Amino acid sequence: MLELKNITYEVEDNKEILRDVNLTVDDRFVAITGPNGGGKSTLAKIIAGIVTPSSGQILLDGVDITGMTITERAKLGISYAFQQPVRFKGLTVKDLLTLAAGKDTTVTEACAILSEVGLCARDYVNREVNASLSGGELKRIEIAMIIARGTKLSIFDEPEAGIDLWSFNSLIKVFENMYEQNKGSILIISHQERILNIADKIVVVADGRIRETGSKDEILPKLLSGMEYGTCDALK
Repeated sequence: MLELKNITYEVEDNKEILRDVNLTVDDRFVAITGPNGGGKSTLAKIIAGIVTPSSGQILLDGVDITGMTITERAKLGISYAFQQPVRFKGLTVKDLLTLAAGKDTTVTEACAILSEVGLCARDYVNREVNASLSGGELKRIEIAMIIARGTKLSIFDEPEAGIDLWSFNSLIKVFENMYEQNKGSILIISHQERILNIADKIVVVADGRIRETGSKDEILPKLLSGMEYGTCDALK
């Protein structure tokens, strides 16, 4: 279980990006949504250890991880998929899956994981992760890396970006399979109604604060009505 207690993040000139955020993540699927610029991605990066909060506390299964690095948090079981995946020149897709798994990964195992994210394994397993790959291909490979890691908390920042040719049903199935295999929580930042619709809990972040938290039946109708939070235009 992840707990955020009174998390605040300020940048220069005392501008607050996040203010007094309190959140518990212990459900299967938790979706964070809200207007652009509201603080969603910053919140995800704080959880992963990429950004350090100005104040507050972060607990993972009761352990204070507030001062831990991204590497230390990864060892404890937190994975993070960037909104814009990173390219790794000189490494093959199989190399990345092996690094993610923390053990030697056979070609058969790598192919099975790549197939889960809709990639033809024989075309990708030995391919270098460089500029020849599209953003959508990189996104799927990054999701495959998180599948290979099998962590207790997997964070995805707009995982639907750049995968137009890969159906949403396939993406959602990946998340469902990931939970069945790992029994860990999956935290997804998204504006997509179809992704919000599978969430056990929806968290609305706007103006650096959590405006509301509840089940999809409680929150989604409000978002779709466009009457609150300014999120309607962002939902797709």
